[in-house]
Amino acid sequence: MNLERLRHELDHDGLTVAGVLSGTSADGIDVGFARLRREDGVWVAPELLTFVTRPFPDDVAKTVRGILEGRASCGQRELALLDRDLGRAFGRAVRDVAKMKKHDVDLIGSHGQTIFHHDDREASGPVTLQVGGGDFIAAEAGCPVVADFRQADIAAGGGGAPLSPYADDVVFAGVPEPLCVLNLGGIANLTWIHGKQRLAFDVGPAGALLDGIARYSLGRPFDRDGARASEGAVDARWVAHLLDHPFFEAHPPKSTGRDTFGDAWIRERMQRAPGKPEDQLYGAVLSIARAVRRAREAWTPDPSVPCYLAGGGVHNRALVRALMQDLEGPVAISSQVGVDPDAREALVFAVLAARFVAGEAVTHPEVTGARKGTILGRLSPGPA
Repeated sequence: MNLERLRHELDHDGLTVAGVLSGTSADGIDVGFARLRREDGVWVAPELLTFVTRPFPDDVAKTVRGILEGRASCGQRELALLDRDLGRAFGRAVRDVAKMKKHDVDLIGSHGQTIFHHDDREASGPVTLQVGGGDFIAAEAGCPVVADFRQADIAAGGGGAPLSPYADDVVFAGVPEPLCVLNLGGIANLTWIHGKQRLAFDVGPAGALLDGIARYSLGRPFDRDGARASEGAVDARWVAHLLDHPFFEAHPPKSTGRDTFGDAWIRERMQRAPGKPEDQLYGAVLSIARAVRRAREAWTPDPSVPCYLAGGGVHNRALVRALMQDLEGPVAISSQVGVDPDAREALVFAVLAARFVAGEAVTHPEVTGARKGTILGRLSPGPA
């Protein structure tokens, strides 16, 4: 593997880069392939070639869910095995999709699976852990891998999240600025872009809350299309109860995850939930929309600029309606500006890998609190 060759191709014909990840919801392996290039040092908007979500191998899925929900052991042996097995699963997913779609892959950017994140509560300072080793991905996929982006951000004094703002200027290249991007994954996070100005932070739980209630009250992994939430009625006390947490009032930069808003928090909240699942889910939808509105009004320079929605939450019609009703300014799904909302995070990690190859320092104190001037990622060269 030759970084100079990859850099040369990036600035001429371009590179085919795969972004691979498993998000907070841990419901599968997302694989996106994009064509990335620069012209005279300026990034061209990515061309998305393919996006596929692959299932975890059954044994890996059981282990990941068990650890995230606190039901499985998370000792040294278990973490080492999961790092190996998940890395192999990521690599095989990229290899299989590449073969199926007839893509030649030059590079992979991998987020991995978050097992622990500090949630701004670790007294000794931020710390994070993602598993799915880059060396195993590279060995299975047969090409170089850049991973461990969060560790480099924390080493530079940041919180390690959110990372998407370090790539959104490329993913949304050509979209009129200023703009906001709201990612509705397990955790909702907000990015503000205006020229070289970047501002980003986690807002609070989104899919983690809605899916947790669906598992608790419906016995299902999620409320498909937000159908049950759409039948619910407003319970103002329930909405206020869900928003009664100090994280919502904390000033950015800030990040969170399952260690704060996971199954234990949801079980505790559910003790004061209304009786009907529909009302529980609708109240959760309203709490997410109101948390986003408060965050935009409190911490973004102009809450009236267009807001583009991405992530799995765009398929929850009740949530999208609530956001469109609650937020000031235009709200649209990111597909309306040419960005596949399901593929956006895969594109982010493809772009971050390409920026590593280009030698671009991306960290910024207004995004995660990290010092300026750090290149994010760690290289696994893979086969010669």
